[in-house]
Amino acid sequence: MTAAVLNGVPNGIASSSSSSSKLASYLSDETRFASIDKILDRKGPWTDERFEGGQGTKDFLRTQSKILVIGAGGLGCEILQNLALTGFNDIHVIDMDTIDISNLNRQFLFREVDVGKSKALVAAEFVMNRVPGVKVTPYHGKIQDHPISFYEQFNIVVAGLDSISARRWINATLVQMAQEDEEQLKPLIDGGTEGFKGQARVILPTVTSCYECSIDMLTPPTAFPICTIANTPRLPEHCIEWASVLEWPKVHKDKKLDTDDPDHIEWLYQQASARAAQFKIEGVTWALTQGVVKNIIPAIASTNAIIAASCCNEALKIATACAPYLNNYMMYVGNDSVYTYTFEHEKRPECPVCGGESLTAEAGRYWTLERFIESLTNRQDLQISKPSLSYSKGALFWPSPPDVFEATKPNLDKLLSDLLDEEEGIVVTDPALPVSVNLSIKYVDAEEPAQ
Repeated sequence: MTAAVLNGVPNGIASSSSSSSKLASYLSDETRFASIDKILDRKGPWTDERFEGGQGTKDFLRTQSKILVIGAGGLGCEILQNLALTGFNDIHVIDMDTIDISNLNRQFLFREVDVGKSKALVAAEFVMNRVPGVKVTPYHGKIQDHPISFYEQFNIVVAGLDSISARRWINATLVQMAQEDEEQLKPLIDGGTEGFKGQARVILPTVTSCYECSIDMLTPPTAFPICTIANTPRLPEHCIEWASVLEWPKVHKDKKLDTDDPDHIEWLYQQASARAAQFKIEGVTWALTQGVVKNIIPAIASTNAIIAASCCNEALKIATACAPYLNNYMMYVGNDSVYTYTFEHEKRPECPVCGGESLTAEAGRYWTLERFIESLTNRQDLQISKPSLSYSKGALFWPSPPDVFEATKPNLDKLLSDLLDEEEGIVVTDPALPVSVNLSIKYVDAEEPAQ
């Protein structure tokens, strides 16, 4: 169900040649919320027990609630317009990207003249122009740039992201807020699409399963052993990883690699090409370089619309209690037909973000540290690719910065049992991890393997 249908906007107005002026006039009319008011004025067969209804509920939705949308891309554009037409009048949106010509086939708040401009700023201006009375506050930048106090001001957070790491970060931040003060529990509505597939979920930090609880449902990232990258590359991807993981920090020091900057991708491409030539490896291209360092997910407009509608329905239900909200996961598959399935994803006791149990890592007694690190990168419940390991004596192995990498590199060839005692704790950090993870080692091999 689209927001236009929800609010009773006639198809003729929405599709006429002078749609902008007619729609604006219609939405400023007293009938703007006629259809929504029918839901909010009285109880129904599925009304939540907390529902009060009437003018108080409508006032909270339209004048008091403050909602944050993270992402103004294909999913975020749909979410913004749906929220505005549903009755949310104080909307904030964050996005770090600028508009590319390739966005225009599915991100319908943008036009060709907007190419190169901030997605958040253009989307906010577009929605405010089309829906009178709605205030959309844009922020151009990363979600990590804002302090926790910034997120405390919102009633609901809706994530329309195309980045796993960003999802993990905002999830961990909201869980931390709720753990420190239960009154700071902010519902997180997470939407995601990939081609004809998508999902919408409602996360109540510390109450329901969090995003990290279901991380093992994701396809693990491709990981390449550091030693292979540094010493014996065999694939073009090894050369690209060498350029991004080892060479970039060595040459550029504290300058952060921006995978959205074409100049940065070009530098990596040139470095990877030179290394590939040195080892007689073929296949390094600019497109492959971009694909290796930046996870590009295909997007389809129809899937974005369906998932955005589901997310906005949940936002309305949470804000007004007009119906029970999702408990807690809806998956959509549209490859061959229209199929949805709803289920409750349970909390994972050993979740590093919201779980209370510690993690244990099994290892062979005669494994090298390098092999142990490879086993960590293959763990579905961690989803890491470039881990740094520390223990009671300091750094065990860090892939960066370059000086620490060189100092800890010899440990890779040492036996893990010579470095760590049984059940000795180590701390694992990774660019993909929103928190540090404490692991205890459990050795499973009793005898040295036969030579």
